[in-house]
Amino acid sequence: MALDQYKEEEEEDGMSFLDHLEQLRWHLLRSISAILVFMVLAFLSKSFIFGVVILGPSKVDFITYQTLCRISEALSLPALCIQELPFIIQSRQMTGQFSMHITSSLVVGLIAAFPYVFWEVWRFIAPGLYDKERNAARGAVFFVSLLFFMGAAFGYYILAPLSINFLSNYQLDPSIANEFDITSYISTLSMLVLASAVMFQLPVVIYFLSRAGLVTSGMLKTYRRHAIVGILVLSALITPPDVISQLLIAMPILVLYEIGIFIAKRLERQKREDEEELRKKYND
Repeated sequence: MALDQYKEEEEEDGMSFLDHLEQLRWHLLRSISAILVFMVLAFLSKSFIFGVVILGPSKVDFITYQTLCRISEALSLPALCIQELPFIIQSRQMTGQFSMHITSSLVVGLIAAFPYVFWEVWRFIAPGLYDKERNAARGAVFFVSLLFFMGAAFGYYILAPLSINFLSNYQLDPSIANEFDITSYISTLSMLVLASAVMFQLPVVIYFLSRAGLVTSGMLKTYRRHAIVGILVLSALITPPDVISQLLIAMPILVLYEIGIFIAKRLERQKREDEEELRKKYND
């Protein structure tokens, strides 16, 4: 019944339900095509994408480790300088290296094409919004993409290398050597980068929920302690089992949560000002 009503409403607007499905199909095809293009480019750039980008955090000359060494020299804290990563990466399956080449290329393609993919999603959603809603969400593609890349950069340059350093140096007994499979290494790196990129979308989520009236700044403040516990639990689920990695991803998310409270406050103040302006016009 609801589906029939939806079809009738869409037909009154000049576009049928099937037309919307056709439009969605083309948006999806263009998005997938963009991902595939970047995936192919990454696949062909094996020496750089795999040798430099993917394996970068596994080498002591990685920029994060070098920066920590410079900080350790300036602060006279030699413990900060990472001079050795005592592990090797190997492939135990015949198709391991080829399958991981494809997987890593897909992840790189997804990250590189994200702004275009989100733009295609936004193009499909935007026509169904009111003019006021579209104006309120102006710049959504830019800010969502910016936060996505900031999160991916945080995961790649901060979270991943420190997690890899911790896990590579962790030993139950000196007789046990750390020999990581290429599948495990790439899966862990991809999970950390993508999870950070998604988690950095928290201010955007709070913005739209606040615009919809589903959350308020007061509600966010009231449940701040619950949010802290939830963030810590979520951080434990998406990071390797070490406290350092969990805290590293939890701290920026807590900062983003506070930014979300500030955004909700501004929206509430703007809403009050708009209501006051409308009240004055009505009284005049």
